This record gives sequence, structure tokens and C-alpha cells, in this order.
Amino acid sequence: MTQQTPQVPSTEPELSGVRNFRDVGGLPTVDGRRLRHGRLFRSGHLAHATEQDAAFLATLGLHTIFDFRNAADQKLEGPDVDLPGVRNVNIPLTDPADGAEFWKMVRDGDINQLRSVLSDGRGADRMAHSYRTIIRERTAEHSRVLHALAEDSVPALMHCAAGKDRAGLSIAVSLLAVGVERDAIEADYLKSNDPHRRYKMHRSDTSPAGLSAEIVELLNPLFDARATYLHAAFDTIEETWGSTDRYLAEGLGLTQETRERLRDRLVEDAA
Repeated sequence: MTQQTPQVPSTEPELSGVRNFRDVGGLPTVDGRRLRHGRLFRSGHLAHATEQDAAFLATLGLHTIFDFRNAADQKLEGPDVDLPGVRNVNIPLTDPADGAEFWKMVRDGDINQLRSVLSDGRGADRMAHSYRTIIRERTAEHSRVLHALAEDSVPALMHCAAGKDRAGLSIAVSLLAVGVERDAIEADYLKSNDPHRRYKMHRSDTSPAGLSAEIVELLNPLFDARATYLHAAFDTIEETWGSTDRYLAEGLGLTQETRERLRDRLVEDAA
């Protein structure tokens, strides 16, 4: 008897031009509740969304789309499709100049260049460092997102380019703020590795040599969602602020009243 491949749930369609889309509802909180469905979504960029994709997104009743791409990303991929009645807020979580030459090398560099910057764990180290930097240096941006969610910006969709790193961190911070279990946050984050969600590698050299087995192995750390990256972010919170509560209160400026409003909007009693 052959095992059938599980179908993607109807609430999580395989959109043609949008990668890594999902509703993060249903995740358990530390106090025995759960995240509401239909309140918080995540995905890759919406620049290549088809008419059918846009029609589906329009059914979600979105209030706000948070786009964490920088100007260089938007120039490369294009602006998001316009969804009537939905507010689109661009909050870059990285500077366009940061890593511009690196990512150009990823697209255009030869095997020796890639080896020089990615071999022997350097690719994974770079990713963990970027997660630490975003947590430490982008507190104002994450504060802005959480205060918006607490006020009126739900249902919300958060995305970056691949929907893995910047959106993944912003989703993780939002989930921490309403008390979602860390194991559940990690499990959702790792879903970005699923084949139908994973961001596709693109290289200027489209020949087989451009994505040889060695090149793919070198690039994988950049395209993977790895638990060690998320752990680096969580460790940075502990090292810098001492606890998640102090990070939320002192780093992001969230009062208890704001956190309660967030929970009211995003969390419900488990059935």
C-alpha cells in the first residue's frame, strides 16, 4: 500500500505566485489558550501574486500588510500587488546597503567566491548573526508592528522576500508577546522548509553548473530555516535584556495594557 502525500489544507492554498503563505492560528500559549485563526498570516513577497492569488488574499479580510523588505528588495522583486481596502505598511528590517555585495555575489559569483564566504559553516554563521542583529537593532520597528496590532491592524499579513527570516522573526516576536509556547513558535518557523513553501534559489548562471551540487550545498544555509538561527535570536533577547518580559517592556516599550490588548485580539480559549 503506497502512502499518499498529505494535501495542503484548504485554508492554506498553494498560491501560484506567493511562496510560504500560512495562517499561524492554532498555536498553543503557555496559559493553555491558543492563537486565533484568521488573525495573523505570513508569506513571502506579494509582487508576483496572480489574479487568483489576489482574489484569495482578498477573502481574508486583511486590515494591514506589513512588508519588511528594503528598497533593494523591492527594486529587485517589484512592489506588492494592490489589494483594495488593505493598508500596506513598509517597515524595512535591513538596510539596503547591508549585504548588497554579498547577495550580488550569491546570484553572480563563481564557485571559488562562494567557497570563500560560505564554506566551513560561514554561511550559517552569517545567518545567525543577522538574526541577532535584527533583534538587537530593530526594536523600534518591532515595537511599531506590535503597537499597530494592538490598536487596529488585524487581520494582518507579515512578509519579507522569502517569508522566512525577517517575517519569521517578526512573527516570532509577535507570538512571544502574546505568550505562545516557544516550541510552537519554532515548529511554525521550521515550516518554511516544506517543499511547497521553500524559496527557490535563483542564479544568473542558469546552466546546470550554476546550481551544481556543491553550489546548492554552499547556498543551503541561506535558504534554510534552521532552529539554530531562531535560537540565536532568543539567546540575544536573554543576553541583552535578561528575559522575554524585559525585552517586551524595555526593548519594545509594551505596557501590560498593550499586551492585554494584543492577547484580546490574537488569542482565544482552547476548545
